[in-house]
Amino acid sequence: MAMASSKKEKMTRKILFYIGLAFVLLVSLFPFFIMLMVSLKNSAEAIAQVPTLLPRQWTIEHYLDIFNPVLFPYITYFNNSLIVSLIVAAISVLFSIFGAYALSKLKFFGRTTINSSFYVVYMFSGLLLVVPLFKIISSLGLYNTRTALVITLIVQTLPAAIYMLKSYFDTIPDDLEEAAMIDGLNRVQIIFYIIIPLSISGIISVFVYSFMIAWNDFLFASIFLSSSENFTLPIGLNALFSTPDYVWGRMMAASIVTALPVVIMYGITERFIKGGATEGGVKG
Repeated sequence: MAMASSKKEKMTRKILFYIGLAFVLLVSLFPFFIMLMVSLKNSAEAIAQVPTLLPRQWTIEHYLDIFNPVLFPYITYFNNSLIVSLIVAAISVLFSIFGAYALSKLKFFGRTTINSSFYVVYMFSGLLLVVPLFKIISSLGLYNTRTALVITLIVQTLPAAIYMLKSYFDTIPDDLEEAAMIDGLNRVQIIFYIIIPLSISGIISVFVYSFMIAWNDFLFASIFLSSSENFTLPIGLNALFSTPDYVWGRMMAASIVTALPVVIMYGITERFIKGGATEGGVKG
């Protein structure tokens, strides 16, 4: 009886867990479902006084419109966002590898203070950094360039990227480095031949994090970019609201397509992030 009761209780908990999970997924995904349905409705139905859950007439006209440069220079905005995001992610990963290694494996004066101050920059609103960054960017003659946006986004992403990788490097035993030094490897060779291969999942996590921050940035892009040919997607989508070509279906279609690169990137890299590369490397 006791065993049967225990099995019944476990089954009840399992059922309740999946019901709760299904509810959370429903609440989380419902807005995206509405976005998709609106993007597939015609313009009149999208703003009808009596809304419909599913389109009465399915159409992909809004997806075709966003790729029409006469109506909306989506491709230009997409290319700007992609270039900026890839450069920010690549530079953040490169700098964070060396910075995290120094803070994790090297002994030097002030290391503890630096480790403790990483998140100080996140204690204050990004608005507080706008004025000094604007003065620096303007004095360098970089205002209204993608370079300005890259610099400001690296300032935003690098502290967290270094902190994330440092925590990952801390899990790699020092014995591996000592053995490598006995074999004649210097510090740089150790980073490239030992630390990086054992930290692929952590490095990919930092890359995805930096890419997402840069891809979704609105604040700094709206301040440091002023011409439409340099706009990134968040600024471009916002600018679409104030044009005669603005319609709800087109906005929803553009928003869905904008979200796809991040979703695809996460889908591709998920197995690497969860791969447990460090554990396998240490065992080997």
